[in-house]
Amino acid sequence: MKSTAETASEKFLSGYNCAQSVLWAFAPRLNFDAEAALKIACGLGAGMGRRQEVCGAVTGGILALGLKFGRGSSDDRSVMETAYAKTQELMRRFEAAHGTCTCRQLLEGCDLTTEAGRSEFKTRDMLRQKCEPCVRAVCDILEDLLME
Repeated sequence: MKSTAETASEKFLSGYNCAQSVLWAFAPRLNFDAEAALKIACGLGAGMGRRQEVCGAVTGGILALGLKFGRGSSDDRSVMETAYAKTQELMRRFEAAHGTCTCRQLLEGCDLTTEAGRSEFKTRDMLRQKCEPCVRAVCDILEDLLME
């Protein structure tokens, strides 16, 4: 049986973005529609629409945490504190392993908003060398956080 990290990695390497891949891999466990997961996370890839802000794998993980721990209309406001604490822990662990949660820094300044930057990304195989390990790392962290 494949781990969630392996499942997300395969989805990512098949052409879906980092945020989509993480949320999609956890969708069944969180009773969320997998197709909806792909759509809702679509704009978050490459640090939010290639703006290279917060890593898409991390934002996909935050969405997964929201599905599990988020505040709905019938929940007390205190529920939000748990979601915030889990989000902070995800980001803290990711930063501890990768030095940052910022896509731009993870990609060492490679500018995905330009054709030259996207070419450099491909030439340096950053998809596999930088991004795929981030997808796996977020999945591994989520495994722990969703069980706590």
